[in-house]
Amino acid sequence: MSAPNNSYDPVEVTPLHPDEVARMREEALAAIAGAADLAGLKEVRLAHAGDRAPLALANREIGALPPAARADAGKRVGGARRDVAEALKTRQAELEEERDARVLVEESVDVTLPWGRAPRGARHPLTTIAERMADIFVGMGFEIAEGPEVEAEWFNFDALNFLPDHPARTMQDTFFVEGPDGADSGLVLRTHTSPVQVRSLLDREPPVYVVVPGRTFRTDELDATHSPVFHQLEGLVVDEGITLAHLRGAIDAFVTRMFGEGLKTRFRPSYFPFTEPSAEVDMECFVCRGASVGNPDASCRTCGSEGWIEIGGCGVVNPRVLTAAGVDTERYSGWAFGIGVERTLMFAHGVRDMHDMVEGDVRFTSAFGMEI
Repeated sequence: MSAPNNSYDPVEVTPLHPDEVARMREEALAAIAGAADLAGLKEVRLAHAGDRAPLALANREIGALPPAARADAGKRVGGARRDVAEALKTRQAELEEERDARVLVEESVDVTLPWGRAPRGARHPLTTIAERMADIFVGMGFEIAEGPEVEAEWFNFDALNFLPDHPARTMQDTFFVEGPDGADSGLVLRTHTSPVQVRSLLDREPPVYVVVPGRTFRTDELDATHSPVFHQLEGLVVDEGITLAHLRGAIDAFVTRMFGEGLKTRFRPSYFPFTEPSAEVDMECFVCRGASVGNPDASCRTCGSEGWIEIGGCGVVNPRVLTAAGVDTERYSGWAFGIGVERTLMFAHGVRDMHDMVEGDVRFTSAFGMEI
């Protein structure tokens, strides 16, 4: 049996030698002091205080020592590791304080500077004025009605007394929707809001008082006064004892509310397949009120010195339209009108070019603000 290893000297284990432990400690402290930022300190922590750090590896060697030698080696290595941990904690606090001070300077915000540099949005004036126009008739007791923009030909033409050879059915006026394999789908992009007249009469029992704001489509070229996509406000009344006098009164009330007090209106004979008799509606120029007529010294750009402005078409609902919708023409009569929203906007606000309404320039819409 061999004798105890009483002559074993722990200093012969190189990682546990006092000079080596001191060297590892000083190297770690120097690295900690040299860390310039928190990211650099994190790397130092991994290198000198992590599981694979020199002092951590030296600590593992203690278990191989005889019991009598372990206490002294443990104190030596443990003291060095505590010094490194304390240095890391102190340097962490210093670097965090430096970072916070730097952020206060670099990311400071001057709250005295003007705010709101991002421009405010604005509703499109066509939306605003269409709602204003509809609200005027809602105030008279009308209700809002809507219909599809892709419409059946029967609603768009046949039910409104457009004969099969009517020019409006040709490609010069109408966008036709192509069916599968180029077949006739029987659908069009509605050319006016008048199909909603028939839909309203089919959905409701008279009396009917509806107003229809909506978008319509025709094969027009975009220029200063025309657009292939435009908006109309359609009105329809069907009730017992309805006459043109009621229509004239509603138009007069609309003109007064929209353009001002005291403006006259007039009807000029016209033709629409879905009304009989039919008329074009003119109102007195709200700018010159007729004073520019025959007066070269006081010309008016709004009405072209004619004294009158055309605002839409109207008439008594054709009995054929009522019959198509299943309405008793012996008992009920009605009238309808259509007013261009773009035209109203141009008159009310002096807009001269249709391009301004459709090109999406925020400088145009922002001038009208956020009126609700």
